[in-house]
Order: sequence, then C-alpha cells, then structure tokens
Amino acid sequence: MGVSEKGGPQHATALLGEVERAAAAAGGWDAVGRIAVGVGPGSFTGLRIGIATAKALALSRGLPLSGAGTLDALARGLAEAAGGRPCLAVLDARRGEVAAALHAASGERLWGPDLSSPEALGERIAELPDVALCGGSGAVRFRRQLTNEAVEIPDDADPVHRVAARHICALATGGDAGESGPVAPIYLRPPDAERWRERDSLQAAE
Repeated sequence: MGVSEKGGPQHATALLGEVERAAAAAGGWDAVGRIAVGVGPGSFTGLRIGIATAKALALSRGLPLSGAGTLDALARGLAEAAGGRPCLAVLDARRGEVAAALHAASGERLWGPDLSSPEALGERIAELPDVALCGGSGAVRFRRQLTNEAVEIPDDADPVHRVAARHICALATGGDAGESGPVAPIYLRPPDAERWRERDSLQAAE
C-alpha cells in the first residue's frame, strides 16, 4: 500500500478506494492474507494517514500487518535492473533535500536512510568503490547534482524510479506468515508543528 506526500481527509478517502480496488483485483478480501504498508521515509501527514489506514484495515479484517521501508522497496526494484551492481535509492525529500540509502547487490543495506542536500550526496557518491545504479524521485529531480562516474541514473521515464506496491509486499511478507511485523514510520526530520514550536520558543526567549 503506497502513500503520497499529500494528506488530509480527501487523501484518506481516496486511499481507501484504491485499497478496495486492489483487494477486488486480487480476488476479494478472502484472497488477501496480509496488509503491507510503506513506512517511509516520507511526509509526516502522508505516513500517518497511510499507516493508520493499514492498521485499521488489518484490525477490521483480522489480518496480520507488516511494514516495509520505501527506500528498501525502491532498491529492490533497482536490483532487478542492476545486473549485480550496488543500488542507490534516492527520494526527493522536498525543501531541497534528498533521502537516500545504498544497498549491496545482495540486497543488504550498506548505509541509510540518510537526509542530506543533493550536493552532499553527490560528494558521497563520488567515493563509492563500485559503480551503482541510482534511481528514485530524488535521482530524477537532482540528476545534475548526483551525476558522476560512480553512478548510472536511467532515463527519467524508466520505471526503476517508481516505488512499486509489489516490492513493498515482497519485503513485508518475510517472517511468520500468521504474525504481524513492526510498523513504525521512518521520519528523517521532525514534524513542522514541532519545528514551529521550537522556533516560537526561541523567539520568545530572545
């Protein structure tokens, strides 16, 4: 189950509609054995709505629930086209920043998820020992800052740049088939409300 960066009641309603259509395409709820949800990194509101919806569905349907990292799912898709190379998953984190994680050809996460400027990530990429396949919304938006001899970034239209629900599901189905897995959102920056409170406190102290 994917979530977008937008939130609010309309988004929650649209999400439930998409879930119902996905369940119908799978043969109905009787054919569904588990609820899988992406846990980020992502926006505070988008993750909160997506995870809350997944928990409510799992409870109402009596199904186990598991989460999977968005960067891990993106890297899994990249691995299908990487030909045994490392995979660098990069998401556009807004505000001129990117969220990134590097995975080995085996699928093991080598580092991340980290939040940085595209320029800082570009410097880190230049130090990679092996050429990596790089993809994701961040790789598309900041192609110029990230491009160097240590990575290959496919064309913008290449499907490796999109997070696929099937990769979320594949990552979430590990372990005991009858048990729920950990579902905790991955936030790489504090919610806006928390930052605003901190800003207001500092201004009041001045």
